[in-house]
Amino acid sequence: VIGFAAETNDVEAYAQAKLARKGCDWIVANDVSPATGTFGGERNTVHLITALGVEDWPPLGKGDVAMRLAGRIALHLAQAGKKQAAE
Repeated sequence: VIGFAAETNDVEAYAQAKLARKGCDWIVANDVSPATGTFGGERNTVHLITALGVEDWPPLGKGDVAMRLAGRIALHLAQAGKKQAAE
């Protein structure tokens, strides 16, 4: 389960709390503070929050964020499938 969080301050802290509260596997936290220019802009500042930690992604275009997230999901599912096949 992947959740999304748009935060204006304490992005990682609020996203980690949401991860626990909502029971998600991952949270894609988007920094939407005015300084980022995310609203109405073409780029996002994203942090992928998982039980293993935080991946800070560089500012990316919205399409690039989607492609990177799809790639991470595919990698995760492939690794889970290999693990399950080994058991």
